[in-house]
Amino acid sequence: MTTTDSPVVDNGVNVQALLGAREALSATPEAAEFTWRASCTWRNGTHSHATVNGFTGLGAEQQHRTTYEYDIDHPECFASEDNGATPTEIVLAGLAGCLTAGVAAVAQMRGIQLRSVTADIEGQMNVLGILGADPDIRNGFETVTVRFAIDADASREDIEALVAQSQKRSAVFDIVANPTKVLVELA
Repeated sequence: MTTTDSPVVDNGVNVQALLGAREALSATPEAAEFTWRASCTWRNGTHSHATVNGFTGLGAEQQHRTTYEYDIDHPECFASEDNGATPTEIVLAGLAGCLTAGVAAVAQMRGIQLRSVTADIEGQMNVLGILGADPDIRNGFETVTVRFAIDADASREDIEALVAQSQKRSAVFDIVANPTKVLVELA
C-alpha cells in the first residue's frame, strides 16, 4: 500500500484552535455567551467617531489588543462633510468581512488552498424612506448583493460550497438577513 502526501494548506486559519474552542464551549455553554460593544460619540453635523475595545465572553471581560476607531459620516451630496464611511457602508463592510473570514476558515478545514478572495458588496436603498419623504419606503436596504472572486485549488462546485457554508455560519449575515430585537434606551 502506498500513501501520498496531501499538500499542506495554509490559509492562516488555526483550525485546531477553532475545533478546540467549539468542543470546549459546547461543554460549557455559559462561556459561549458573548456581548459585543461599540461606543459612538457625536462630533459635529452628521460626523461621529466610534470606538471598539472590550467585550464579554468566555465568562469574563475581554479586551482587543488595541482600540479600533472609525469615523462615520455622510457624503457631501447629503450636505454633510464626508468625514468617514456612512453607517450603511460600515454594515456592508462588516458583512463582507464576516463572509470572507468564513470562506478562509471553511477552506482551511476542507483542505483547500486559497490564493485570493475578494468580496464586492452592494446594498440598494431608496433614501426617500430615511429622508421622511415617502412613508411606504423602508429605511433599510432593499437588496444586498455579495459577489465573490475566489482563486483557489478547488473546483467551482467546491468554491460554491465554501461560500454557502460561510453564509450559513456568518453572524453578520444572520444579523442582516433576519429580524433582531433592537432596544434603544436613554441613559
